[in-house]
Amino acid sequence: MPATGQGTEMPSSFPSLLKHLDALISRPSVSSANPALDTSNAPVIEYLAQCFRDLGFSTEIIQSPGTTAATAGNLKLNLIATLGSGPGGLVLAGHTDTVPLDEALWSVNPFRLTEKDGKLYGLGSTDMKSFFPLIMEAMSAFQGMKLKQPLIVLATADEETSMQGARTIAELGRPKARCAIIGEPTGMRPIHAHKGIMMESIDLLGQSGHSSNPALWHNALEAMHSVIGELIAFRADLQQRYQNPIFSIPRPTLNLGCIHGGDNPNRICGQCRLEFDIRLLPGMEIDAMREEIRARVLPIAERFGVAATLKPLFSGLPAFWTAPDNELVRTAERLTGNSAASVAFGTEGPLLQKLGMDTIILGPGDIDQAHQPDEYLALDRVRPCIEVLKDLIRHYCL
Repeated sequence: MPATGQGTEMPSSFPSLLKHLDALISRPSVSSANPALDTSNAPVIEYLAQCFRDLGFSTEIIQSPGTTAATAGNLKLNLIATLGSGPGGLVLAGHTDTVPLDEALWSVNPFRLTEKDGKLYGLGSTDMKSFFPLIMEAMSAFQGMKLKQPLIVLATADEETSMQGARTIAELGRPKARCAIIGEPTGMRPIHAHKGIMMESIDLLGQSGHSSNPALWHNALEAMHSVIGELIAFRADLQQRYQNPIFSIPRPTLNLGCIHGGDNPNRICGQCRLEFDIRLLPGMEIDAMREEIRARVLPIAERFGVAATLKPLFSGLPAFWTAPDNELVRTAERLTGNSAASVAFGTEGPLLQKLGMDTIILGPGDIDQAHQPDEYLALDRVRPCIEVLKDLIRHYCL
């Protein structure tokens, strides 16, 4: 059972919610590009599937490609749970994975739910395992009722890295509904827009040799110096071409993240690698950006006599945009009492939106509590979220 610390006692009105949240937190589901840190989310998905079956949902578990039961350590699963049938309806979506952690920096056990001082602590408590028990609690108000339009719960894998879970589901053309809400932590403020992201690499291969006569060799590091200058010019060009005042940083950004090259000061640098990211505004297409970068980099490589390889570090996430006068946005504003806004972080929203559903981001907690030691969800965020979820289910399913 969840541990109770000093301060506010466990609210007796939500014992089931707390039990489910503790069960989810106690099942590690770390998603990491580092294989040594990456874990399977299968125990979380299997637990959720049983919970929603107990509530009368039909469930389907879908495996992400590249993982098998034989390699259970990285088995990645996704869940579609459906109650009711027919066109329209509502999708409530979230990811089941968490980021890695440094357990030594936590003051509580990150893999158990701990209530202390009016807060629910645990890895994923805000981002975003709590959303699923909140859905279950909201559904308790509709036991025995027949939905006129379906309610679909979507739980995905690997949102924190590749978003492969949502991509897998979207490639199947499912789920289908009128609207989708992703329960990322937004403080119950409807989010109708966020920037996209590209993470890219440039590898230059020159010819190393003795530094006493640079003319005999091809210095990949010097070539990369010119590439970096060109990327900085490209950034300035993008910021002139694209602007959107709804974002706190109203222009696209390009960050030079890390560089590696060479091995000794008296050797011509034969190899150099640069990794960078671009935060995209709505209207900026990932493939078009990559072509522009390629057109700027390849002539530099040719001039310096080096080979250039340009690769994405992941497939990229487009910017997300739902019109502020969309019916779902207006409904969420009315039910929450909060005006719609934009955020800087990315979500699975664009992937669900491509399925033809009106989509927003709306959930309890604050993004400032995510990805850090002693992650928590404040208890006073629980009931308001449950009530809004009930209202949304009534509006779109009853």
